[in-house]
Amino acid sequence: MSEKVLVYGVAVAGLATLKALLARGYEAIVVDDSVTPQKFSATSGLGCEIIERPSSGDLRTLVSTCDFVAPAPGIPEGHAVIAEAHARGIPLRSELDLAYEWESARAGGARPIVSVTGTDGKTTTVLMTEAILDAAGRRPVACGNTEIPFVEALDMDVDSFVVEATSFRLAYVDSFRCTASAWLNLAPDHLDWHSSMATYEAAKARIWKNVLVSDAAIGFQEDPIVMKHLRSAKCRQLTVGSGTAEYGAADYGVVAGRLVAPHGPIIDVSDLSRSLPHDRINALTATALVLESGLADVDSAARALSNFKGPKHRIEFVAEDEGVRYFDDSKATTPHAALTAMRGFDSIVLIAGGRNKELDLSPMADEIDRVRSVVLIGEAREELSRVFHGRCPISIADSMSEAVENAVRVARRGDVVLLSPGCTSLDQYGGYAERGEDFARCVREVARRSISEPTTLAP
Repeated sequence: MSEKVLVYGVAVAGLATLKALLARGYEAIVVDDSVTPQKFSATSGLGCEIIERPSSGDLRTLVSTCDFVAPAPGIPEGHAVIAEAHARGIPLRSELDLAYEWESARAGGARPIVSVTGTDGKTTTVLMTEAILDAAGRRPVACGNTEIPFVEALDMDVDSFVVEATSFRLAYVDSFRCTASAWLNLAPDHLDWHSSMATYEAAKARIWKNVLVSDAAIGFQEDPIVMKHLRSAKCRQLTVGSGTAEYGAADYGVVAGRLVAPHGPIIDVSDLSRSLPHDRINALTATALVLESGLADVDSAARALSNFKGPKHRIEFVAEDEGVRYFDDSKATTPHAALTAMRGFDSIVLIAGGRNKELDLSPMADEIDRVRSVVLIGEAREELSRVFHGRCPISIADSMSEAVENAVRVARRGDVVLLSPGCTSLDQYGGYAERGEDFARCVREVARRSISEPTTLAP
């Protein structure tokens, strides 16, 4: 008799999970809070009826009749289906657990898995790791919180997995483990999904819940929360660091202008395709993942890192005009992510704002010595105006075009105009990519105009 599972949420990851479950003989009940025509068509094509936002009584019945619940990553921990599962003792299964268990039972044995978590830097580090494995002649795939869910990647012609592990996916992990796994950092984020920073931290920490003594746990030594959990990991513990005197030597660090591993140099910093401070940490972490898992060597790492091109909308160079450089960092939707970008430049005209994710925006001014002026957009502009008031010139813009015009007016030769919003884009755009593309379009249209002095600029 097949197991019955309640699949709640059928966007990208949820739909991939549903397909994988059906292909393996599970009986599925499908529920979603908002059934769009696309979701209806996709589930109907799989022979499933989809139920939209059941009443509390109906939801209780649905949960009670299932062997487990498979919530999509977008279902927050405070959702009614999570509460019902907990109340009735019905297990919650994430796509990471399902994929790991199916891969572990694979004929011929499981293929190698490495993973990355952290508030910021996950995507870049995952893609760097994938690039190194590719340079080593392997057939890797970046999956998890990418365009390819882990459960979908299982059916691909690959020989290794690099999993981007978000807190959403880690929150209910019971079996998922990796030969090598890295935790980059922790800062306030996703408090619209998690009920508190405590549950956010606990979810991240589950990346090392099931390690074996032979596995490698890799942590950023300058983040005290990461280090607290690293010291408790029941496996090999390795650190990554920037090489500053305050923290001392790390297992993987920066020494005399070189990225260095425990057994010698990896690559000169000057040979990296880009070498902002966080780029070095990401590169060291990716190298640690492949070396400690035995999946690639230093030469492969050096080749890949010297040619690596970062993801779009993450400190992506757009243009240079009259000595001013323009960078799209639209993916920075938290203050922590924005600060990471700001620390890479000395004189910034910052474009910030959007919709706040219920976070404290005051850290946006922590690098104020680098910021010559700010242009504020979106719903959070008044809140951010209070953050920057009296600390640097401020202007307010009603559109991205106006924001870029204001930035062009005040930017001087040698400055960087940086779109690093510290907020989501959902007040004005469909996503951070759309916001970043609009910024790049505006830069191309506006940067070479002769613009009069702004009237909205305030001290």
